[in-house]
Amino acid sequence: MKVYFIPGLAADSRVFHRIQLPEGYEAVHLDWLDPLPKESLTDYAQRMGERVESSSPFALVGLSFGGMLVSEIAKQKHPEKLILLSSIPRSDDLPPYFKTAGRLKLDRTVPVGLIKKGIIIRRIFSPHGREDEAIIRDIVDKSDPSFISWAMRAILEWKGLEPDIPFVQIHGSKDIVLPLRYTRPTHVIRGAGHLMVMDRAEQINEILRETLS
Repeated sequence: MKVYFIPGLAADSRVFHRIQLPEGYEAVHLDWLDPLPKESLTDYAQRMGERVESSSPFALVGLSFGGMLVSEIAKQKHPEKLILLSSIPRSDDLPPYFKTAGRLKLDRTVPVGLIKKGIIIRRIFSPHGREDEAIIRDIVDKSDPSFISWAMRAILEWKGLEPDIPFVQIHGSKDIVLPLRYTRPTHVIRGAGHLMVMDRAEQINEILRETLS
């Protein structure tokens, strides 16, 4: 069975380099598409979903913003399994400051360059090894400012999954981007942060084996 992976905002498939699927499963990494002007996350998900082969059973895995995107694809494509890593299933689980930013339209006024620097600082000072730090810095340095700007607006307009769609949500207890206290995951990794996919991959791999098998 194919398992489609989508990374987070200002990230690419390298963040999944320590993820190992059980035997019989094939990892397929979907690269980001350039968003169209004023495109909604739902419409963007429809275009991303065109690259998902749905004639046979498949699974979707999304990290952070990628989790919000796979939740939209799931409403259109109906995966066998939907797995959210360091992400949330619905907009109600967003921290209050995201909603405040939306009301103040900070997504249109805060320079994207400043946001990129904040991403680097926050992630570099997380407990990652030198190899991961180099990957993170390179990913953010090469990220497209226009994509980040679009994604910020898309997040603030996003609603999320319907209640009847099942999902597995793996979350770190020390996630400071999407804090645990605002959401109710199916699995909590104690002491893990937002990029647990890089430094807690062994625990995530175990949950993936249980979930997919």
